Amino acid sequence: MLALIMAGGEGRRLNLGEKPLVSLANRPMISWVIDAFLAARCDPVVVTSPHTPMTVNWCRIQGIDFWKTGGLGYVEDMVAAVIAMDERDPLFVSVSDIPCVSGDVISRINDTYRASRKDACSAWVPSRLVKTERDGMPYHATVEGTDACPAGINILRGDRIDTPQDEVQVLIDDAGLALNVNTRSDRERAELFLRSLEIR
Repeated sequence: MLALIMAGGEGRRLNLGEKPLVSLANRPMISWVIDAFLAARCDPVVVTSPHTPMTVNWCRIQGIDFWKTGGLGYVEDMVAAVIAMDERDPLFVSVSDIPCVSGDVISRINDTYRASRKDACSAWVPSRLVKTERDGMPYHATVEGTDACPAGINILRGDRIDTPQDEVQVLIDDAGLALNVNTRSDRERAELFLRSLEIR
């Protein structure tokens, strides 16, 4: 399955240069996300914008497929990329700032989606796991009886990308998926998490 990794944001809160390239455990943050999707047997394509020219260069050097958009916003760029690529099949859409996501978690989301026979799927994490200092997570919903926050990974049908899609919600109780990097404190937590995996 194709996986669009959205990497067009300016990353103003971190103030460490282009957000996808912020270093975590000696690697660009986006590389962790790409590797997780590769581990789940997906084909990643990085969606960039005028805000992330160095990310484009990094993708070129690494041999990673990318697609340039206008930088109008997350949803606008995602829709524009899917339409321009003429992608008709279901595809993943993911933020690029969840470096602790694993291939197993991505596979679980995909399995839930396929079993549901619905158009779309959204992944959620229990709100108790979310530690970001980005003024908290402003959006909450009850998923499987638990107060939850969106994890930043969805599956959508490409042929209906610009219309509402009936979705299945999947709750993933996973500390790594809940680590969304928006501030320097978030980055420190993600760094510790990734380094703890190296020790195991």
